[in-house]
Amino acid sequence: MDDYTIEVNHLSKQFGAFTAVDDISFRVRRGEVYGWLGPNGAGKTTTIRMLLGLLRPTSGEARVLGFNPASEAKKMQARVGYMSQLFTLYNDLTAAENIRFYGLAYGLKRRQLRRRHAEIIAMAGLQGRERALTATLSGGWKQRLALGCAIVHEPEVVFLDEPTAGVDPISRRQFWDLIYEMAGRGVTVLVTTHYMDEAELCQRVGFISRGRLLALDTPQRLKETQMSGRVLEINTTHPDRALRVLQEAQENGRFPADEIALYGAQIHAVVPGSDDAAAWKEPIAALLAEAGMVVNSIEWIAPTLEDVFISTVKR
Repeated sequence: MDDYTIEVNHLSKQFGAFTAVDDISFRVRRGEVYGWLGPNGAGKTTTIRMLLGLLRPTSGEARVLGFNPASEAKKMQARVGYMSQLFTLYNDLTAAENIRFYGLAYGLKRRQLRRRHAEIIAMAGLQGRERALTATLSGGWKQRLALGCAIVHEPEVVFLDEPTAGVDPISRRQFWDLIYEMAGRGVTVLVTTHYMDEAELCQRVGFISRGRLLALDTPQRLKETQMSGRVLEINTTHPDRALRVLQEAQENGRFPADEIALYGAQIHAVVPGSDDAAAWKEPIAALLAEAGMVVNSIEWIAPTLEDVFISTVKR
């Protein structure tokens, strides 16, 4: 029997005539790293705030560790942790003082607080910097310290709302190592992101846009089941110019692609599924040759999660 720590059934939230979250349902297992992938304003933060009991849903219901957040938030507070997308630590306190403040706020006893202080300093890589003002720490250290303060009371469920926004790639990877360490101990992690590489690290990912849950599965299964059409990778001289040529051809009907976008120095074109590569490669090469560009290669490739997300949202 599956052990679900988060259960959401037909949850909606309206602010006047605006629907921020629109009839979403999902469940998260104990020890799972579950991701919300969506742009700003998609409804990710509003969903988390309802699951924490900070907002009352307009309709539907949720359960976190068996508690109804709308009516039992105080009972579950000691068992959940929350890291906001806004930096919430006190910059004029030292790292050690922030840990102590949050530990006391969660009601930790002196011996437990000493133990957790040592563990969080080690986790954040702040040995020798315990007395440094938080304002002087780098972005990566700040985020790891903020995570430590959010889990100082050893919660069973942790909500992380875009926790690595503005953090360099190496620090982001280190932060995700910490997420998986928690999950390995049976902690359920719900994390929101708009970084595609982070979404790939989740065990399951929900695509959310305009308040609606559009798809939910493992990253690999989403690529296998949600992609509309196939992806051609076009390598050509002057990819920015080539992109404009293909987009103009798309608009006037000469190139009926579903989506065309630049990925680094390559162009990805999502086209209706076909095993006949020549049916697409030859017209593309001809279009670009007309504009004076040399095509180095045009190949079918497996879709990225970003390809799948864009295809799902547009569909």
